Amino acid sequence: MALVRHILAFDLGTSALKAALVSERGVIADRETRRMEVRLVPGGGAEQEPEDWWRAIRDASRALLARGSVAPAGLTGLCCSTHWGGTVPTARDGRAVAPALIWMDSRGAPHVRRAVAGPLAIQGYGARKLLRWLRLSGGVPARSGKDPVGHALFLRAERPEVYRAAWKLLEPVDWLGLRLTGRCASSYATIALHWSADIRDLRRVEYDARLLEMSGLERQKLPELVPSASVLGPLAAGPARELGLPEGLPVVAGVPDLHAAAVGSGAVRDGEAHLCLGTSSWLCCHVPRKKADLLHEMTALPSARPDRYLLVNEQECAGACLAWAEEHLGLGGTAADPHAELDRLAASAPPGAGGVIFTPWLNGERSPVDDGSLRASFFHQSLRTTRAHLARAVLEGVALNSRWLLRYVERFRGGPVADLHLVGGGAGSALWCQIHADVMGRTVRQVADPLLANVRGAGLLGAAALGLLSFDEVPGCAPVAATFEPDPGRRALYDGLFEAFLRLYRATRHIHPRLGREEEPWTSPASDAPSSAVSTPASSPPPSGP
Repeated sequence: MALVRHILAFDLGTSALKAALVSERGVIADRETRRMEVRLVPGGGAEQEPEDWWRAIRDASRALLARGSVAPAGLTGLCCSTHWGGTVPTARDGRAVAPALIWMDSRGAPHVRRAVAGPLAIQGYGARKLLRWLRLSGGVPARSGKDPVGHALFLRAERPEVYRAAWKLLEPVDWLGLRLTGRCASSYATIALHWSADIRDLRRVEYDARLLEMSGLERQKLPELVPSASVLGPLAAGPARELGLPEGLPVVAGVPDLHAAAVGSGAVRDGEAHLCLGTSSWLCCHVPRKKADLLHEMTALPSARPDRYLLVNEQECAGACLAWAEEHLGLGGTAADPHAELDRLAASAPPGAGGVIFTPWLNGERSPVDDGSLRASFFHQSLRTTRAHLARAVLEGVALNSRWLLRYVERFRGGPVADLHLVGGGAGSALWCQIHADVMGRTVRQVADPLLANVRGAGLLGAAALGLLSFDEVPGCAPVAATFEPDPGRRALYDGLFEAFLRLYRATRHIHPRLGREEEPWTSPASDAPSSAVSTPASSPPPSGP
């Protein structure tokens, strides 16, 4: 009997680390989870401790190996995915010299806005700068400060001691790669959010001196670049001992969790779409050419699949809305199943939630509009409104927001999306899958073990990089657990609610900035991770796009 080969895969999300032993055909033999915490600090800061990541990886690896689910001889490689758009100030020995700034951190916003400004400004970007960024890198630094450009400019201006002490400023997945192998490198897929590399030729992505200058980044503080789906190097002796693994085990260049989810969803052919319902959400598909939609915060960037681009976007709050409702509206379930009560209540309410609409902009929005001032609301409550109506409105509100994004995704890809592969912790709810099918008017395919799509994707990427699997075989390695068809009897209802949803946005978008002046900055005690970051069932990706 042939020995089944396995990849040890790690997926570091905002709220949890998942580790799994993934076969070359995507079968998960065993898995481990470790909770992660986020520290919110005044001024828009969001930080994590990289050493917490490392301890979680070490402990999860040892726990998996101790159970003996896979024989050591069957372990072929290691691959990681992590949340995207973060920055780890790193010393030469691989240790972090300060906490990591993660994708939620917006403290660099004023510095980015000064850097990107210029004559003939378009949406705050100097016209000549904007055109060069779009032509070469496919997007521009986020004026919100929520990407590595904003983080680097913040550190240089406001934490100069950290900036000087940092040998490199690394994405989380690249920091893990350095700790594992001793090699400081970033994949073509991962580096894209630095907006400093020319991505026009997927066979050779390189830093561009003019882009670096415009972004205010220093080349010497950035890693070397390697192709996606390539081997970073062998596992070094020290990390091998810590993780209980064989020294020299091939370590594949890691990728962002968004890219890993695309692989783990099985939607890797051109135009096939997957929708991830994690802390935040995104709706992505592979495309053959580089393209950008500046107005709706979408762009095509290098994929984990080395011969394709991936249409990327991000909506700020999805599962975070459930976590907020469970904590603040008393809709939570048990620790083992926190969403059980919300699901039960929502199922007991009629479709349309009695006309109550929830706008899910608890932390602003990114796609299809970039507006950090937007805030959530329940609209059209009455004396007859119940907790069940509110619960259903939350689930429907997120789905309405996804439908809003879908219209621009379809325009981007040049045709309608026939069906959606649903992944992420939220996709574990059959009710929410059906609501998405009904609201979006599309067939929804619930991928098996949707919470594990990212870690499965990291395992499949590792198998592909090691020559054990082709990307054309990936769809057969991501089985579908259930299929949900839209109910034609609810189409008129949800068409009407969607029109009302858009009208609410247009009618209230100018009010939020004024109300925001009265909004007090919210900080989290150091001992408590914020519910929006840690209470949801799946990790979230960082923002992306122009």
